[in-house]
Amino acid sequence: MDHNDYIKAAYRSILRSDFAQAIESFEAAISASPDDAEVRYRCSITYARSGMVEKALEHAVAAVRLDDTKPEYRLHLQHLQALRLVQEAKHLLEDDAGGTSNPYHPVTLLKEAITLDPLYGDAYVWLAIAHSRMNEHVQAIAAMKEVIALHPDDTGLRQLMKDLQRSLQKYIH
Repeated sequence: MDHNDYIKAAYRSILRSDFAQAIESFEAAISASPDDAEVRYRCSITYARSGMVEKALEHAVAAVRLDDTKPEYRLHLQHLQALRLVQEAKHLLEDDAGGTSNPYHPVTLLKEAITLDPLYGDAYVWLAIAHSRMNEHVQAIAAMKEVIALHPDDTGLRQLMKDLQRSLQKYIH
């Protein structure tokens, strides 16, 4: 099979929701034509949707390296980089319940994630949580306002905002 046949097989697999097979087909297409940036990009998307961020990043980097003229490749790469930073910050916040590590490190990671992808709502939510844990309630509320502006109909976000506002009131009084 040539690389186009593998791509067609990948899309058939995606339509059947068989993402593992789609990834195998994309990887075969890449082996057949390693300099095809579009296949790298599509493969990266499939890896990302399957929760395999590191492999998705690998292919996104390759797509941008092969063709840096496509803004969608760069935006996808930036989103994946932001996703990885949020995962790292979340891990730090969840593992450091006792407050033994640098509390500003997750904040720094999350702000970098927002710079990379200003539309990534999870980054704002985790930034709010990180600020709240450091009793920086005003900054937490500001982060929540940003994500609510992105998702105005999300009732869960509005409830989290109310909780943060209550925390601020308790902290002040």
